[in-house]
Amino acid sequence: MDSSLSGNKVEMEDFWTFALWALKTWLYLIICLIMIPAMFGFSLGISETYMTILVKTLEWATLNIQKVYAEERTLTASPSNGLIEREDGSMEKELEELRRSRPKSLGSDFTLSDCVYFTRRGIESIVEDEVTQRFTSEELVSWNLLTRTNNDFQYISLKVTLVYGIGIFMRYCILAPLRITLACIGLSWLVIGTSAVGLLPNWSIKFWLSEWVHVMCYRICARGLSATIRYHNKENKPKKGGICVANHTSPIDIVILCNDGCYAMVGQIHGGLMGVIQRAMVRSCPHVWFERAEMKDRHLVTKRLKDHVNDKTKLPILIFPEGTCVNNTSVMMFKKGSFEIGSTIYPVAIKYDPNVGDAFWNSSKYSMVSYLLRMMTSWALVCNVWYLPAMHQQEEEDAVQFAKRVKSAIALRGGLVDLQWDGGLKRAKVKDLFKEEQQKQYSSMVLGDDSSSHSD
Repeated sequence: MDSSLSGNKVEMEDFWTFALWALKTWLYLIICLIMIPAMFGFSLGISETYMTILVKTLEWATLNIQKVYAEERTLTASPSNGLIEREDGSMEKELEELRRSRPKSLGSDFTLSDCVYFTRRGIESIVEDEVTQRFTSEELVSWNLLTRTNNDFQYISLKVTLVYGIGIFMRYCILAPLRITLACIGLSWLVIGTSAVGLLPNWSIKFWLSEWVHVMCYRICARGLSATIRYHNKENKPKKGGICVANHTSPIDIVILCNDGCYAMVGQIHGGLMGVIQRAMVRSCPHVWFERAEMKDRHLVTKRLKDHVNDKTKLPILIFPEGTCVNNTSVMMFKKGSFEIGSTIYPVAIKYDPNVGDAFWNSSKYSMVSYLLRMMTSWALVCNVWYLPAMHQQEEEDAVQFAKRVKSAIALRGGLVDLQWDGGLKRAKVKDLFKEEQQKQYSSMVLGDDSSSHSD
């Protein structure tokens, strides 16, 4: 009896010794092969090799899918084309086409044919409007061996199914533990490093160390997502005393941009883990955090942002003027707040490759933790970042016009659709103001210029 107990004890000790050795080996490999290269901004070529194998595998899978479904390839890559074709003409032009058979001018009385225009527009909006389709995952041309895209698992052949199974094992059993470990290390170092730097006096070495700690931790987190980022036109990078504005697809946008430089963040103060991170970050760097009540005071927000950008020693502010995440196909209306400050605006366009992973965060469907787990079990994260030339508000422009001009430049550079709709429609109904504008426009066409005086 005693010999069996002693034998079990020895086996348990051997097991824990082996487990401790495996854990040490795992951490040493992470530190030597990933963390240290990430800290100093270079690569050992592991990520590049992985991406090369991944691209070739997806190309091979795509060719097999195309062979099987060659006659059924009806999907298109265009994000602007929905289930039905739309005419881009104005209300006046389209009604003029409908009234062509009438000898009277466009500004004449109401005709029954006008109902056709409004009926067709209504059906188009019900089938697939321009707003709601921007808050669903981007359409893919071909299945990318992930079950969380709009093209779920498809049986193509035994070989493709086998590769799909190997991919599940790789993503969930090897890559996911590695990425979660790196994310935990990166966030822990961010809290510890910024807290330690915050204890230093306000000398130049403190600000240098603060930027280095921030960038280092973001690079570790990016490696945890197998991120491949290509930065273009680096001569246009945002400078101190300005505001960097970018289109918004995901919370990971911050990690992507901060891999190439440090920014001051703007946002609401949170509790829990996020609050701990925010308090640690602000000790070493002047980020702009607001209480919930302060966020509603536009004058206070504008004043604090102005004070920040007027200090040329402080980091550029990073703002996403859309106010919500959009699905990597479009840029929606920019809020005018950050364009009322009168500072230099540095536009940045971000475009993700949807074929290796869906970066879009549908916050109404997935929690932050669920979204991050989905990203950590995707193939990789590939994106392009374009720094655009600095832009200034012109004399004849107001804040709204300036915001539209910046948004159009970002959309053009990133190959995104430029939309005028407010991203707030993701959770709210259309404002009555938009409906009234359409009604007034049609009323002026039917009644003539006197309609405005009648409405008053």
